[in-house]
Amino acid sequence: MGAPMAQRLTDWPGGLVVCDMRPDAVQPFTEAGAKAADSPAELAESCRVISIVVLDDDQVRTVVEGLLQTAKPGTVLAVHSTISDRTAVELAAECASHGIEFVDAPISGGAPAAQRGALAVMVGGSTAAFEAVRDPFSRFGSLVIHAGDVGAGTRMKLARNLLHFVAFTAAAEAQRLAEAAGLDIAALGKVVRHSDSHTGGPGAIMLRKTTAPVAPDDFWFPILGHVRDLGEKDLALALDLAARLDVNLPLAHHALHDLGDGLGVGPGPIAKEQS
Repeated sequence: MGAPMAQRLTDWPGGLVVCDMRPDAVQPFTEAGAKAADSPAELAESCRVISIVVLDDDQVRTVVEGLLQTAKPGTVLAVHSTISDRTAVELAAECASHGIEFVDAPISGGAPAAQRGALAVMVGGSTAAFEAVRDPFSRFGSLVIHAGDVGAGTRMKLARNLLHFVAFTAAAEAQRLAEAAGLDIAALGKVVRHSDSHTGGPGAIMLRKTTAPVAPDDFWFPILGHVRDLGEKDLALALDLAARLDVNLPLAHHALHDLGDGLGVGPGPIAKEQS
């Protein structure tokens, strides 16, 4: 992820400095005109906005420790790795003691989006820090959101990935049902990707600013009520097929029971009947 992000900054006004433990990872950037630093401390001597893309909390802590040896007051350190929000808050406090701004700015969209400059970047930090990083982050992110104070960016990423991987688990259930029904599950995958590219997938219903119940006279009530009714009908049909094929679909059972409440309109007649 870090390489395509950095690639989009090679012509950044003022220059780009790169640092990596692997010389082969740095070489394409130096050949494109970037400077190379042998260590985080060396890099921080000449950079005012520093993006960190490493594996986990321990690596982030190690890199930040090196950067703080030489970083000048006013420098902004941005961590794009998905780490614990508690780690982000702790590192922000440590950076503040050196006069350094810290933002947690996890990214979503994968390497293809990074290559196109189309990542979603969720920034947790002060308003001043967000303004400092908005323009450079816009080189690799087509959506740069100020999620709130330090830690908020990571919390938003965790909520986003909760949906992502629960959806993967649901996809596994769908494949089991399709396979038991004698269907081509690769063809099913094509249908899912095609239809989600038009409907927006699960994010299509994430339009309200609250998860509170929807009042019957609210604009959203008939819309979400219609979604619930369709969903309960289709889930019940899928569960009936699964019962005939002896396929266990625990997520589908939860979905039928919880869909209406999750949408804020309460269970529909099918869920009430099967509860």
